[in-house]
Amino acid sequence: MIGIFALIINNLTAQNKPNAPTIVTLSLPQIWAKTDASSKVIKMEDLKVSGSEKEVRDALAEILPEISIRGNLGKVSNLPMYEDGLFHSPTQHAVTHTSYKIGSEAYFNLYNGNKTNLKIEAEKTQHHITVEQRNLTASEIRLRATIHYLSIQQDIIFRNLMTKDITDQEKQLAQIKDFQQNGLVLASDVLRAELKLSRQKMTLMQIENDIAIASQKLNILIGEPEDFRINPVEATDPGSISLKTNEDYVKAAIAHSYQYKISAQQTTLSKIKVQDIKGNLSPKAGLYAEYNYAYPQVLLYPYALALYGLGVVGVKASFPVSGFYHNKNKVAAARLASDAQLIAHADLEENIRQQVNEAWMRYKEALQRIEVAQANVVHATENFRIINNTYFNQTSLITDLLDADTQLLQTRFELASSQIAARLQYYKLQYIIGEL
Repeated sequence: MIGIFALIINNLTAQNKPNAPTIVTLSLPQIWAKTDASSKVIKMEDLKVSGSEKEVRDALAEILPEISIRGNLGKVSNLPMYEDGLFHSPTQHAVTHTSYKIGSEAYFNLYNGNKTNLKIEAEKTQHHITVEQRNLTASEIRLRATIHYLSIQQDIIFRNLMTKDITDQEKQLAQIKDFQQNGLVLASDVLRAELKLSRQKMTLMQIENDIAIASQKLNILIGEPEDFRINPVEATDPGSISLKTNEDYVKAAIAHSYQYKISAQQTTLSKIKVQDIKGNLSPKAGLYAEYNYAYPQVLLYPYALALYGLGVVGVKASFPVSGFYHNKNKVAAARLASDAQLIAHADLEENIRQQVNEAWMRYKEALQRIEVAQANVVHATENFRIINNTYFNQTSLITDLLDADTQLLQTRFELASSQIAARLQYYKLQYIIGEL
């Protein structure tokens, strides 16, 4: 009976334990593929692209003739004739009380100042802008995912370093306690070592929380549940990346930058708008045709209580004379807006050059930081070895030993940070030139 009760307790305890997180090894390209497929923001941009495609098709449909069908049915009252004036009783004349008319009309535009073609071109240009905006949004989300991914990778490296350091500190504390029991060191040495060890454990807890927070942010972007954990496999050493010249990156940005493409299309759109407003002053001409059936026949005398049909084919033309004074300021305003867009486009090109140059220089700086950090790790390792030997030979203080250990751990952290920072700076550069 006791065994059964213990089994039930164990089962309930197992059920109450939180499930272990799912850990999956993913590379950055796999992360990007997940963001492209799962991001709600990108899905909204995809809908905008689909909508702009419909707008282009709608503009193309305006080339086709306009066709309409119309009809009416009415009841006609008697016809009072006021032969002796409005204030005398009229004579009522009976008329046919039912009238109806049904017909169709078609109009085919021949010329309207090229406004139809300009509208098609404007919608196509707007579609290109929408597509590039979608690509820019996807690139921004990829960069955000990259930041979280590399943050997780850095924190995992920190966790491993801190876990190893805590293990080493525990062994070192055991040695110090042995020395203290033998009267070789003071009790304060033990207290200082224990204090540092407790701080290291607190730092490890903070690192674990940082991993959990960054993982949640990344899971939202890639559409995974909260208990999903990424095992990053991105190479931390950027030595495999070949660094191009600054001018090469500037040329790549001018050719591929989404922001630059959007600005170029907006410049084209402003020029189209000027041409479209100018078209308001152009003559309009088109072919038209209509055919109607009507009852009764009251078009020609003598009238007849009969159904008749009548068709008309011809040309319609008009010229907006008022456009000479109505359209003048509209054209001037559109030209000013187009000139402003040209200046904005040129300013954006300068900004892109500046951003590329800054990102390129920061990336080179990050590579140099890695070299310095690697050298610092070598020096700190040798310094710790010397201080560790001298302390346990009773020729140095506990503060020297703890400082040497802290410096060694700090240099290892700095090396990991500089390697991750270089990777992140590289991807920021790729984002600026439109290749992320």
